[in-house]
Amino acid sequence: MAVSPESMPEKPYDFRAPPSSPIASGRRSCVTNDDVLSEFLEHSLRVPDLILPDMVFPRQKFIENPPKIDFQLLNSMDSDSLPKILDSIARIGCFQLVNYGIPGESIRSALAAAAGIFQLPPEKRTAVTRSPEKLYGFEEVHGEEEGEVSEEFVWCRGEGSKLEMEGIWPVGYSNFSEKVETLLSDIEKVAEKILLVIRESFPQKSGYEDHMMQGQDVIGSACYLYKHSGTVSADKWSSSLRYDVIRMLIRGIDYSHALCLHICDGSSEFHVYSKKGWVSFCPDKDALVITVGDQTQALSGGQFKHVIGRPIYKGEKEDYISMAFLYSPPSIITSRVDPKRGKTISLSQQAIAAILLTLVYHILVYVYNKF
Repeated sequence: MAVSPESMPEKPYDFRAPPSSPIASGRRSCVTNDDVLSEFLEHSLRVPDLILPDMVFPRQKFIENPPKIDFQLLNSMDSDSLPKILDSIARIGCFQLVNYGIPGESIRSALAAAAGIFQLPPEKRTAVTRSPEKLYGFEEVHGEEEGEVSEEFVWCRGEGSKLEMEGIWPVGYSNFSEKVETLLSDIEKVAEKILLVIRESFPQKSGYEDHMMQGQDVIGSACYLYKHSGTVSADKWSSSLRYDVIRMLIRGIDYSHALCLHICDGSSEFHVYSKKGWVSFCPDKDALVITVGDQTQALSGGQFKHVIGRPIYKGEKEDYISMAFLYSPPSIITSRVDPKRGKTISLSQQAIAAILLTLVYHILVYVYNKF
């Protein structure tokens, strides 16, 4: 049976209108909307001008010269040397020492001998470049031209370093090492007396050495030698100085030490780096600059902060050599190996001992039952 169109049920169709255009009609044109969008993006994507705080990179602060302490008056009851020392190292971490009894000829002789080590060719220096396993030798420079600004060599006692250095510098190393050793012996006597005076002001805490020096190399005294080149441009000085500040604050010094005694006669400035900031002053002629090490910080319970000192020879016409002697008292070195402490037995050794005892037990039982 045919069905006519009129008889079919009506089904409404669902028509949906398309969404309205984002461009408003009327008086505003598409050009106007583009301008609004462009203005919005311009304000949204604009990078604000940021002013970083000063502590992101410490600023150099010039201070008055630290007090000059007469070494011969340290044990005098009428002297005010001790309060001056404690006040100075609490504020800036260093002080100056005069009349310390080391002959000037001994210092000049060691400095003259040290100049020869920086005349070694680059290929020989590479053989004794410092590394985590080798704490003596030449410091690797950070740039192609850094050798023109300053160079660094670390000397320490030991047959290993002596044999290796004599292999690359057979003519002059023995004489150089002998003069540095003689000077170091005098430096250690001075440092020992200064540290004794400081220790009397603080009761020694049990185990303070182990608390402070964990993971650090305590191998006794060592000597850092620096060659400061003259005729350096101002731009190169600025770049090198910023690098030194960053390196000192991040890396510090590899050797754990109580005091550092700086021989820096002729330097135009002396810079002291620490977490507190960066200060500088003009050291007095023929004075030793004494800075505080991490062991003294532990001794004082944190009252004295570990700092790093560096002499600066700016605007000079010739090369200069400076020395920094790191002193660590023998008591701290020997405390690293305490004879009273029992030897620690590892788990693997305990397991082997248990197995051996078990075998011995079974053998004895077998022999007893057999006979």
